[in-house]
Amino acid sequence: MTRHADARAWPLLPLLVFLALFLGSGIYHSQLGTDFAFYQLKAPVAALVALVVALCLGRESLNKKLDTFIAGVGDNTIVLMCLVFLLAGAFAAVTKAIGGVDATVNAGLNILPEQLVLPGLFVVAAFLATAMGTSMGTIGALAPIAVGFAQATGLDMPLTMGAVIGGAMFGDNLSIISDTTIAATRSQNVGMRDKFLMNLRIALPAAIATLLLLAWLGSSADASEPREVSNWLLVLPYVAVLALAVSGLNVILVLLAGILLSGVSGLLLAPEYGVLKLGNDIYAGFEGMLEIMLLSMLIGGLSALMKSQGGLQCLNNSISRITQAIAVGQRRAGEIAIALLVSIANLFVANNTVAIILSGEVAKNIADAEDVDRKRSASLLDIFSCVVQGVIPWGAQILLAGSLAGLSPLALVSSVYYCWLLALAALVSIILGRPRD
Repeated sequence: MTRHADARAWPLLPLLVFLALFLGSGIYHSQLGTDFAFYQLKAPVAALVALVVALCLGRESLNKKLDTFIAGVGDNTIVLMCLVFLLAGAFAAVTKAIGGVDATVNAGLNILPEQLVLPGLFVVAAFLATAMGTSMGTIGALAPIAVGFAQATGLDMPLTMGAVIGGAMFGDNLSIISDTTIAATRSQNVGMRDKFLMNLRIALPAAIATLLLLAWLGSSADASEPREVSNWLLVLPYVAVLALAVSGLNVILVLLAGILLSGVSGLLLAPEYGVLKLGNDIYAGFEGMLEIMLLSMLIGGLSALMKSQGGLQCLNNSISRITQAIAVGQRRAGEIAIALLVSIANLFVANNTVAIILSGEVAKNIADAEDVDRKRSASLLDIFSCVVQGVIPWGAQILLAGSLAGLSPLALVSSVYYCWLLALAALVSIILGRPRD
């Protein structure tokens, strides 16, 4: 890999400041026994401090740095993510207000034994994410139902949400219409089918192990409430959302349709539920997503600053030097380099698609230099970006699930078992050198 002339380490400092403040405050208050320890310092405030640090660094004019930051905030991926946040919050608020969550949970418990709730949520999330090509839309649609299942069966809330996040990341990783798949295959110049088959042979064992683990962990579930469905028509918005998602409709349109159907159902079935109440519930859903929207925008802007100032290129160079010193054989060293490259990039940019795009060219150079099959490099890029994205507490998936469930992001990290098992399966694959074809 050739060294970039503008590669510098100091542009990475702002995000390190954010992590030190956000995680440090949470750990400190946890030691004090403070309730909601990781909410004592709001994450967007910590990101704002990091932004001030970023604006003080570098020789560019303040106006130029602000332009770069604003361009990062307005990136298409960030804007789409914020829209999903808003619509998911509104959908969750309206369906809960009209009784749709309770009705859907009771309907589900009539069909699915309590002990299979966790594996069932994982499978539904995996199927939906594969069809939609987005983990965010999947979490937004299923998280309210997962919360209802946890409350009705006594299941641990982080564990239940972890099943949804894990299934969503499985589908996002494998879907041929996912942004991560498109980015990985295009950056490595390989076919989607080849990358899918390579991915599947690594991800499927991790998914099976996750299902078995979730079945065991969920065996103590017990529905303490009656399963009577007050009105089956209240289940219709969720059924429609699932059907529209599977049909391939854009996630924004899927969530808009869900809000509309939920609102109409409430207006027709609940005499006391009027248009004004519907509007207030939609806005309440928007308000609940404010924190993660702000954080995503600030992180997007900080990522743009780090990239423009050479921080990410410096990171790429450092990883290349480290992996060149690993005496494990050229091919394994190359695969480890690719895995480290995209993982660390994802830690800094908190977006798996962006991490793949940033790492793609360097990963291709490493693959060619170290005799790594391009199908393998595309698969490793997608797998390790999804692994990191599914467990970092400042990532959109964890933030969305935590907001909808009323949980601290840190409470969810250890419960996304699929991502941890996928990382293990991928590492074993690198060590054993299988699969190759």
